[in-house]
Amino acid sequence: MTALEPSQVKELLNKNWMTHDAMWFFHCLRKYGMEDTNQLNQAAIRSMAQIEAGRLAQALGIASIDSLEDLKRFVEGAFAVVKADFMDFTYEFMQGGSLRMNMGECFAHQGMQRLGVLDQYRCGIYLRVDVWLKTLGVDYEAEPAFEGCLKLQRDSCHRTYHFSW
Repeated sequence: MTALEPSQVKELLNKNWMTHDAMWFFHCLRKYGMEDTNQLNQAAIRSMAQIEAGRLAQALGIASIDSLEDLKRFVEGAFAVVKADFMDFTYEFMQGGSLRMNMGECFAHQGMQRLGVLDQYRCGIYLRVDVWLKTLGVDYEAEPAFEGCLKLQRDSCHRTYHFSW
């Protein structure tokens, strides 16, 4: 048997997690309908992301986020763990310290489109980041505020986080 490289293990685990997430969403949708599925999905993301933020911070050796440099270390480390190759998004810290996230071909958007429920879907991707920041005590404002799918609303998907230190 051939051992997998660490990057292959990470990719496999992330693909399996996203497949579980998609199948969970699909089966909830079939059983409960879109409104209840959105509510359950958002609740699950909030609960998971709270725990995840603490675990990631601990694994990265970050006791608290007290500065932009601490936040950069967390964001870079967190995305190094949770971002798989198939996830088409970028992030960058802008002049002045804001964080801009840009989604390319969004796997959630594509999945909801295939299910025929994109117009009713409430995105959980940015919610995950929002909960990370709140859990870690980072004061921020995000633009745009939204509910639903940004790509559907504006034909592009990007969000900027502005921080107060």
